[in-house]
Amino acid sequence: MKTIRYTACAGAVLAMLGGQALAQQAPTPEAKALPTVVVSGSVAERRLDEAPYAASVIDADTLRSAGPMINLSEALARVPGLTANNRQNYAQDLQLSSRGFGARAPFGVRGLRLYTDGIPATMPDGQGQVTHFDLASAARVEVLRGPFSALYGNSSGGVIALVSAPVRERFAALDVDAGSAGLRQARFTAGTPFGDGWEAQGGVSRMETDGFRPHSAARRTLANGRLAWSGARDQVLLLASDIDQRAQDPLGLTAAQFAADPDQTASQAGQFNTRKNASQTQLGARWRHQFDEAGALSEAVLAAYAGQRSVTQWQSIAVGAQTPPGSGGGVVDFSRDYDGVDARLMWRLGSATLVTGVNLERQRDDRQGYENFVGTGTSQQLGVTGALRRDEQNRAVTREAYAQGELPLTTKLTASAGVRAGRVSLSARDRFLGNGDDSGSLRYDYANPAVGLGWKLTPSLLLHAALGRGFESPTLNELAYRADGQGGFNTALRPQKSVQQEVGAKWRAGTVELDATAFHVTTRDEIGVLTNSGGRSSFQNVGRTRRSGVELSGAWDVASRWRAQMALGTLKARYRDGFLTCTGTPCPAANVPVQVRKPSR
Repeated sequence: MKTIRYTACAGAVLAMLGGQALAQQAPTPEAKALPTVVVSGSVAERRLDEAPYAASVIDADTLRSAGPMINLSEALARVPGLTANNRQNYAQDLQLSSRGFGARAPFGVRGLRLYTDGIPATMPDGQGQVTHFDLASAARVEVLRGPFSALYGNSSGGVIALVSAPVRERFAALDVDAGSAGLRQARFTAGTPFGDGWEAQGGVSRMETDGFRPHSAARRTLANGRLAWSGARDQVLLLASDIDQRAQDPLGLTAAQFAADPDQTASQAGQFNTRKNASQTQLGARWRHQFDEAGALSEAVLAAYAGQRSVTQWQSIAVGAQTPPGSGGGVVDFSRDYDGVDARLMWRLGSATLVTGVNLERQRDDRQGYENFVGTGTSQQLGVTGALRRDEQNRAVTREAYAQGELPLTTKLTASAGVRAGRVSLSARDRFLGNGDDSGSLRYDYANPAVGLGWKLTPSLLLHAALGRGFESPTLNELAYRADGQGGFNTALRPQKSVQQEVGAKWRAGTVELDATAFHVTTRDEIGVLTNSGGRSSFQNVGRTRRSGVELSGAWDVASRWRAQMALGTLKARYRDGFLTCTGTPCPAANVPVQVRKPSR
């Protein structure tokens, strides 16, 4: 039994290494001496201190010492430039943003690409979830920031990728966690190598919490399985995951309510019994083949995945706000089928290395909306599924081709370049026409190039610089409604495009590590909220924005079992253009100006 105590951290931590529950994965002294590696952003696995871009790695020790491994946010505080907001509200999920990308999402993840063992956890329209990440079996979590994240396609303002640990010996482990607010968790993990290159690992966990606010209880059941085989030239990986989560929603508080009692629950939460049920099952496979050294072709990788996700959420939308014909109701209910395939080839061209590939991703949402009440007058019952108010089929498809290469220009200077071009198609077919026809479709084409240089000034110092262009399409939710209350897709909404620049340095000297990066991002057609009423949110483009900042991180191995870590990030973001917004609905045209104060000279 171990008791978890949550404490605030002001950007630095001093941790004692060792005493891990999964003894088979605790690093040996020899393993600790090996350099940290990173895959994200590179054409092949490479040392983190030699990667010429801003990247961070959270290793297995850090994941296990950060908390009960329920939420990824427990360890992400160690990554500069990344914001992970955990409201301790399992009905709202984590909110993740990197250098401002993803910040407009009120909950969930937008604008960042998520992966587990190379299998995407981000949908083609840019929305993603991390609830099924198996942190207990992870070897590391990689976080890529900056221009080279654009090479991951649509909505890739940053990349978060989990890499599972290989099974080296037979093991079984049982962890039990307990903490405040009624937190309790049991987790069983087991794995074994079978010989002849085969290995398997599986785990199941059950988490329950009463929540620190009334009406904030949650429970989650998570199961993951991994089967792998390695031969002389081939590697095969099969993944399976299943999650079921039920959570009450205590809702947000106004500033006055928070000042009076931050532990209270909004009255509407009990009135409407606000809550969310979510489940997801996903299967994935990856095959890797290495060719002999005689030809230019070095390696081939084929990955495929398929899954199903369903969500039902009872919201606190007032009965009166659901009476207009345009309302979608107060209960969200959808079932999503999704799949994808990625095929890539690695080439050796003299001293250069090149990766080329194609990618296809699809999602189909069968989406309904219902009233959150039944009956009228004194017999009216709130917080239940009532009459149908929305019935649609939404689709998103992404088709892409990409290439990325690295070329050593001298013994100390290396150039990297890449481009990813694609098309994302988004559509809705409305089957409930009582509130207007919200059918429609849009198609966006994009090409994201990125270039960079890495200069190994000394064996312990690497300087790097990069420049890249990014693209982020609106999500299906953001295209669903027009601000004027009329039916149809929000065809006026354009994708936002950005240019990212960064310069940085990485220094390693004995037991000390220091990374520093300065970045500048300009965006045009930034997407922002226009109206939000009666369960219908509409969005608009608000012009140009600018973001800049500095990211610092450091680590010092104080002694054999003690390490000090530091992370610091600054972000200055501003609108460059004034725009119009709405203060009421329906809003035939935005009419309230939002002024932008010009910086003084």
